[in-house]
Amino acid sequence: MAKVVVIYSGGMDSFTVLHRALRDGHEVYGLSFNYGQRHVKELEVARKVTNALNVPHKVVDITAINELIANSSLTSNTTDIPEGHYEEASMQSTVVPNRNMILLSLAIGYAVSIGAEAVYYGAHSGDHAIYPDCRPEFVQRMNEVSKIANYEPVEIAVPYLANDKAEILRDGLAMGLDYSNTWTCYNGREKACGKCGACVERLEAFAANNATDPLSYES
Repeated sequence: MAKVVVIYSGGMDSFTVLHRALRDGHEVYGLSFNYGQRHVKELEVARKVTNALNVPHKVVDITAINELIANSSLTSNTTDIPEGHYEEASMQSTVVPNRNMILLSLAIGYAVSIGAEAVYYGAHSGDHAIYPDCRPEFVQRMNEVSKIANYEPVEIAVPYLANDKAEILRDGLAMGLDYSNTWTCYNGREKACGKCGACVERLEAFAANNATDPLSYES
C-alpha cells in the first residue's frame, strides 16, 4: 500500500480516480483547489465525499493566480460559459492557462511534505484536443520533471489518460459508484445546465453506458 495524493475536483472523473486509488489499497489524501472557478460548487461536493469516506482532504485557495491568469470563462464573471460540445471552437474560452501544471506542482510539493509516492489526476483522452495540459506528452514531461524536482521522486499517475469519459464512467459503475455525489456543470447553479460542454460530455457518457444520470438538469 502506498501513500498517494489525489487531485480531487469533485467532478466525475476525479471522483472515479479517487475511488480507484482507494480500491487499489492506497492510503489516499485528497487535494482540491479553489482557483476562482464559477462552478465552486464542486468543492462542496468534494468535501462531502471525502468526509463520508474518512479521507484526509485539503481545499487550498489559490484564487490569487487570477491576478496573473485571466480571460477564461471558467473564472470570469463577465464572460458567459459557452454551450455546446467540446469539439466546438467556442469551448476554447474554458481553458485556464497552465492550470494543470500549477495544480500538479502544488500537489507534488504536498506529496513530498507528507511522504507520498504519487500524485493522481483525472486527465483523459476526451480532454486532449481542447486542454493542452491533459495531453499524453504533457503528462510524460511533467512526470519526468516531478521525479527530479525533489530528492524524493514523485510519480504522476493518470489511470485514465487513454480512456474517454464513457470508459471512465463504465469503470466507476462497475465499482458501484454513486455519481449523484459529483458535480460537472461549469455553471455552479442549483441544477446542472445540461448545455455546457461539461454537461454535454457527461450526458453522452451516461447514454453510452445505457445508464441514467442521477443529477437534476435545468433542461
